[in-house]
Amino acid sequence: MAKPEINKNILIEELVNEYPFSVRFLMEKGIRCIMCGEPIWGTLEEACQEKNFSDEDIKNVVEEMIQLADKGDGDSKEDPKMDVKEMDL
Repeated sequence: MAKPEINKNILIEELVNEYPFSVRFLMEKGIRCIMCGEPIWGTLEEACQEKNFSDEDIKNVVEEMIQLADKGDGDSKEDPKMDVKEMDL
Protein backbone atom coordinates (compact mmCIF):
# COMPACT_ATOMS: atom_id res chain seq x y z
CA MET A 1 0.00 0.00 0.00
CA ALA A 2 1.33 3.43 -0.97
CA LYS A 3 2.02 6.09 1.61
CA PRO A 4 -0.35 9.06 1.66
CA GLU A 5 0.75 12.20 -0.14
CA ILE A 6 2.28 14.88 2.06
CA ASN A 7 0.19 18.00 1.68
CA LYS A 8 -1.36 20.58 3.98
CA ASN A 9 -4.49 18.44 4.37
CA ILE A 10 -2.73 15.30 5.60
CA LEU A 11 -3.87 14.27 9.07
CA ILE A 12 -1.15 14.54 11.69
CA GLU A 13 -1.83 10.95 12.74
CA GLU A 14 -1.18 9.71 9.17
CA LEU A 15 1.88 11.92 8.87
CA VAL A 16 3.62 10.65 12.01
CA ASN A 17 2.67 7.03 11.32
CA GLU A 18 3.83 6.99 7.70
CA TYR A 19 6.70 9.50 7.87
CA PRO A 20 8.53 9.05 11.20
CA PHE A 21 10.95 11.91 10.43
CA SER A 22 7.99 14.30 10.57
CA VAL A 23 7.89 14.27 14.39
CA ARG A 24 11.40 15.66 14.69
CA PHE A 25 10.99 17.98 11.70
CA LEU A 26 7.81 19.56 13.04
CA MET A 27 9.17 19.88 16.58
CA GLU A 28 12.18 21.74 15.18
CA LYS A 29 9.68 24.12 13.54
CA GLY A 30 7.96 24.64 16.91
CA ILE A 31 4.96 22.47 16.04
CA ARG A 32 4.07 19.90 18.67
CA CYS A 33 2.61 16.90 16.87
CA ILE A 34 2.63 14.34 19.68
CA MET A 35 0.79 14.77 22.97
CA CYS A 36 0.97 12.11 25.69
CA GLY A 37 2.47 9.66 23.21
CA GLU A 38 -0.37 10.04 20.72
CA PRO A 39 -0.52 12.21 17.58
CA ILE A 40 -2.57 15.37 17.91
CA TRP A 41 -5.80 15.59 15.93
CA GLY A 42 -6.27 17.65 12.81
CA THR A 43 -4.35 18.41 9.68
CA LEU A 44 -0.84 19.66 9.07
CA GLU A 45 -2.30 22.99 8.00
CA GLU A 46 -4.27 23.33 11.24
CA ALA A 47 -1.19 22.51 13.33
CA CYS A 48 0.80 25.16 11.45
CA GLN A 49 -1.98 27.74 11.78
CA GLU A 50 -2.02 27.22 15.56
CA LYS A 51 1.57 28.49 15.50
CA ASN A 52 0.60 31.46 13.32
CA PHE A 53 2.33 30.19 10.19
CA SER A 54 1.38 32.12 7.07
CA ASP A 55 0.07 30.36 3.97
CA GLU A 56 3.55 30.76 2.47
CA ASP A 57 5.16 29.27 5.59
CA ILE A 58 2.81 26.28 5.40
CA LYS A 59 3.63 25.81 1.73
CA ASN A 60 7.34 25.83 2.57
CA VAL A 61 6.89 23.29 5.39
CA VAL A 62 5.03 20.96 3.03
CA GLU A 63 7.69 21.35 0.31
CA GLU A 64 10.53 20.67 2.77
CA MET A 65 8.78 17.56 4.07
CA ILE A 66 8.20 16.26 0.55
CA GLN A 67 11.90 16.74 -0.24
CA LEU A 68 12.92 14.91 2.94
CA ALA A 69 10.50 12.07 2.20
CA ASP A 70 11.80 11.77 -1.36
CA LYS A 71 15.38 11.51 -0.09
CA GLY A 72 14.39 9.13 2.68
CA ASP A 73 15.94 11.44 5.30
CA GLY A 74 15.01 10.82 8.89
CA ASP A 75 13.35 7.45 8.40
CA SER A 76 16.51 5.66 9.43
CA LYS A 77 16.64 3.79 12.73
CA GLU A 78 20.01 5.47 13.22
CA ASP A 79 18.53 8.97 13.36
CA PRO A 80 20.19 10.81 16.26
CA LYS A 81 18.09 11.44 19.34
CA MET A 82 16.72 14.89 20.00
CA ASP A 83 16.92 16.50 23.45
CA VAL A 84 13.44 17.92 23.93
CA LYS A 85 14.61 19.78 27.06
CA GLU A 86 16.57 22.10 24.78
CA MET A 87 13.55 22.89 22.61
CA ASP A 88 11.44 25.99 22.98
CA LEU A 89 8.01 24.40 23.34
